[in-house]
Amino acid sequence: MITPAGTVSPMHRPRSGLAAVSTALLAMSRRLEVRDVLRTIVVSARELLDAEYAALGVPDDHGGFAQFVVDGISEEQWRRIGPLPRQHGILAAMLHQDGAERLADVRKDPRFEGWPAAHPDMSDFLGLPIRDGEETLGALFLANKRCPAPGAGCGFTEEDEELLDLLAQHAALALTNARLYERSRELTIAEERSRLAHELHDAVSQKLFSLRLTAQAAAALVDRDPARAKDELQQVSVLAAEAADELRAAVTELRPAALDEDGLVATLRTHVQVLDRAHGAHVTFICDGVRALPAAQEEALLRVAQEALHNALRHSGADRVEVTLARTRGGGAVLKVTDPGRGFDPRTVRRAGRHLGLVSMRDRAGGVGGRLEVHSEPGRGTTIEMEVPGG
Repeated sequence: MITPAGTVSPMHRPRSGLAAVSTALLAMSRRLEVRDVLRTIVVSARELLDAEYAALGVPDDHGGFAQFVVDGISEEQWRRIGPLPRQHGILAAMLHQDGAERLADVRKDPRFEGWPAAHPDMSDFLGLPIRDGEETLGALFLANKRCPAPGAGCGFTEEDEELLDLLAQHAALALTNARLYERSRELTIAEERSRLAHELHDAVSQKLFSLRLTAQAAAALVDRDPARAKDELQQVSVLAAEAADELRAAVTELRPAALDEDGLVATLRTHVQVLDRAHGAHVTFICDGVRALPAAQEEALLRVAQEALHNALRHSGADRVEVTLARTRGGGAVLKVTDPGRGFDPRTVRRAGRHLGLVSMRDRAGGVGGRLEVHSEPGRGTTIEMEVPGG
């Protein structure tokens, strides 16, 4: 363990340093999704300690890492490095020891076992486990402290170690809260799926029962009253179409949103393609410059898009529906779902108590700091617009 003399406690850092610490801690506390918290921890640690590289590994139960987040390495470099690392060498040490590890050159440590050919060269090293009581939630790794001047000797200091320890304590709180939030959301999703399954069973079962009775009546009337039999068969067609609509709507809501794996843009594009194949109306999607957004915002945008599309396809009578997603100047995003259909008066809808999901959409937008606007007039189509701010 290297302990350079002449270091300064974080409590005696300059005002600008304390402001940076405060900013990092606030950034972590404001995130609700685990993946966002992990990313924020890594970025905050690298910027705060002025390191060239940073990583955070969350262990699994099989000797590997369930998640491994890096900062300072490009996506192309990361792809060339290959599979996630295993728990061995210095990485394993950080997961199984209580305190920090500070090394002048990680390559000279006897536990060092090398790295893939595409891996960047690293020397000075600082690592620390993130713990919640006896549980190790993950480990933070920093490498290559930036020198103040070319050729100047540098490396991680005792002050850096104390600062990283402070960050790790708050990181443990942020990660624990994020995990609790995700578990709560999973329970909510499970309850919602159960509710939808019951609705699907009840609605479609009733339609199929009516369909069966109507078909039997038509069969009985074919010989003695062909005209009435024809009417009954037309009713069969209507009931079959209604049952298909009910089924499509329920399946669409039950369809898992692959946001964690694919992100909002790919998930929304796939959803639109499914709807385009399933409905008579032509459904299109255009995306302009939108990058990854916080997970809560991506989920809210997807759910609002699904609700708006559901309304347009079932109630507008339009032969096409357009979905656009564009980046705003502030780094946020704006979603628009537009149809040239029959439209409606939003005030009349509110008075009649038929909200068409507008209350739910507004709640979703407001829950992530965004706004939702409804532009519609009878005979002039409808546009649902939702905007979320940049980070």
